[in-house]
Amino acid sequence: MGLYEPVNKLEMWGNTFRSNANLNVPSSTFIMEADTKLENQSDDASLGSLGDPHIYDQEDTKRIDKIQRRLAQNREAARKSRIRKKAYIKQLETSRLRLIRLEQELEKARQQDLFAGSRFDHYQMGLSGTTNSVISAFESEYEQWVEEQNKQICDLRNVVHADITDIELRILVENAMRHYFKFFHMKAKAAKTDVFYIMSGMWKTSAERLFLWIGGIRPSELLKVLIPKLETLTDQQISETSSLGKSCLQAEDALRQGMEKLQQNLFESIVASQLDEGSYPLQMTAAIERLEALISFVNQADHLRQETLQQMYKILTTRQSAQGLLTLGEFFQRLRALSSLWANRPCGPV
Repeated sequence: MGLYEPVNKLEMWGNTFRSNANLNVPSSTFIMEADTKLENQSDDASLGSLGDPHIYDQEDTKRIDKIQRRLAQNREAARKSRIRKKAYIKQLETSRLRLIRLEQELEKARQQDLFAGSRFDHYQMGLSGTTNSVISAFESEYEQWVEEQNKQICDLRNVVHADITDIELRILVENAMRHYFKFFHMKAKAAKTDVFYIMSGMWKTSAERLFLWIGGIRPSELLKVLIPKLETLTDQQISETSSLGKSCLQAEDALRQGMEKLQQNLFESIVASQLDEGSYPLQMTAAIERLEALISFVNQADHLRQETLQQMYKILTTRQSAQGLLTLGEFFQRLRALSSLWANRPCGPV
């Protein structure tokens, strides 16, 4: 519709009105009145459609208040996020300093012949050349194993509360698990060469030997270290860990009974033997054969430890497993540090 169409129509209507009513009124008057009516109608229509302007003022005020509240909430969330970030950074720095301190203590322990590799050279002097080389290789591998474990503990400590994907976390967890399995393989090889060396724990620090059980820590003790430090467990997880603990105790009791029987047989064989110079009676030969069973006991004990770790990995979530491995690693770190502190404590007069 064109801009001037209303005016043309109004003129047509005005002419029609003049011809019908015979009024001597100028057409422009009709046009002006019509324009006035249209304007009034337009204003009325506008007011009718828009309504009371105060309503719109109230709506604008509400909208502004809502926006301001949202902005205030965003500012508060950002403030809390900054506080959490600062706390997390502080925690990382504290953990880093703690790790540096522990590494310094471990290095100091090595230098003072408190570490496994240099502590028992006098013992190795009595071993054959092959046995000595195997045990030396084990001590060197174990030292490297501990250093690698310290690095893994540091990595787990940095990411266990960080916002990373489960896939990335699972890689770290599985690497830590394989690292423990490598340790069991190293022990089995060394036990085959000198089972007394492994069972005595001579390759461990003094505080670690306090918890020694058939060449290592009891599997049930592993659970006592792990479970209390985990995040909230579900009812199903609580039930499964409880069943695992009972199974560990039963297996440990079976191994204990086997060890007691072996010790009794060895005792009887040795008491019954009377060694003549340059001869070994049948009882002593039997005793030596029974000692071979010690290797099997060490391997069974390590197998039980490995199975305990694997079952816990199946029961827990990836993040819980990471927390558990971190807790376990820090436990052994503290034992080694305690050994160093004990050895370097100030001693009074004897």
